[in-house]
Amino acid sequence: MGLLERCQELFKTSNLYEVLGVKKEAAEADIRKGYYKVSMKVHPDRAPDDPQATEKFQILGKLYAVLSDKEQRAVYDEQGVVDEECDALSQDRCWEEYWRLLFPKITVQDILEFEKKYKGSDEEKQDLIQLYEQHKGDMNAITESAMCCTQEDEPRICSIIQAAIDGGEVKAFSAFTRETEKKKKARRKRADKERQEAEEMQKELGLGSQSDSLVMMLQQRQKSREQNFNSFLSDLESKYSQKGKSGKAKKAKK
Repeated sequence: MGLLERCQELFKTSNLYEVLGVKKEAAEADIRKGYYKVSMKVHPDRAPDDPQATEKFQILGKLYAVLSDKEQRAVYDEQGVVDEECDALSQDRCWEEYWRLLFPKITVQDILEFEKKYKGSDEEKQDLIQLYEQHKGDMNAITESAMCCTQEDEPRICSIIQAAIDGGEVKAFSAFTRETEKKKKARRKRADKERQEAEEMQKELGLGSQSDSLVMMLQQRQKSREQNFNSFLSDLESKYSQKGKSGKAKKAKK
């Protein structure tokens, strides 16, 4: 049975883009992110109750191998078929190894280094503007979705967004420009509670370093905002994957 048929059977669609939850016009980075998010849901270690998890994981690996290859993707886009004999679909490949080469495990130090480079960068600005438009100026949703964001970052985030509004880059949503003080206080109160709970957890475990503090913060955020936390890690891991390691993955298929 071919790749498209297996996708239909396992994911209820033979459209490779639909399996990953992306559009046909999606950029390579979005396809990579979609692959990561979907594969995480069916990873055998994370879905032990799914008897088809291993097969789904392998099929996703083959699917991504096709869409990440410019020639194979072009053929699929134009003809709606997949070359089952291509190297990308080699049957003897270890798809778990391929996946790990693409997405090396993120460590606390990786997060610290990424945060240092990310804050204040053009990439952060673009991400914040995108979130602003996506959530129509709702600062609750923006701050919960923004990467590496804490309560202390809010004034800086607001300044970035306001500058974009003043410069005509985005429209002014009333949810942002007319946000009530009551809503702002509620957000600060929630953030203070999360920070306090994280600090209490840190004291109980006798931790004190910056890395330990970050771990506590992440654990607390996972507890209170699990969906956004998982999204944060997904975005970070897909962003943090180095091109050099992607190169190794390509070499591995030969």
